[in-house]
Amino acid sequence: MAGKSPVAAEKTMDLILWRHAEAEDGAPDAKRRLTARGRKQAKQVARWLKKRLPADARILSSPAVRAMQTAQALERPFEEAGKLGTAASAASLLGAVGWPQGGGTVVVVGHQPTLGRAAALLLTGDAAEWSVRKGALWWFTCRVRNGVSETVLRAVVAPDLV
Repeated sequence: MAGKSPVAAEKTMDLILWRHAEAEDGAPDAKRRLTARGRKQAKQVARWLKKRLPADARILSSPAVRAMQTAQALERPFEEAGKLGTAASAASLLGAVGWPQGGGTVVVVGHQPTLGRAAALLLTGDAAEWSVRKGALWWFTCRVRNGVSETVLRAVVAPDLV
């Protein structure tokens, strides 16, 4: 067939790392709420994501208020996941979502530095100190090609670009 690659790739899992939008300063940290700008950021990215997200996608959120408010912008049910809190490690985040064997699509609404470290781990094998902007998301796909698992960065979306 013209235009088709002779090497078929089987998609096994999509993982979307979405950093909570801009939040108020203050304490306690877990109770910080989104600012008006943060609510706008969350809605902008959610609008982009809703057009692309499969109906059966799982949405997991840190229990922090600002993360749950960001997840609510999707207007879909989501699960509060204590393992995705502000102190989570990149490895524990990937374990909590079952990457890459879990299959399907999972959206994780969480925090820095965990999300940046997870993005670095997915692409380089090292949980380096990468930054994910407030309200932005990084979309990864794990696929199998010729029996080898590959991680592909499909999209990086920032609120001011959608």
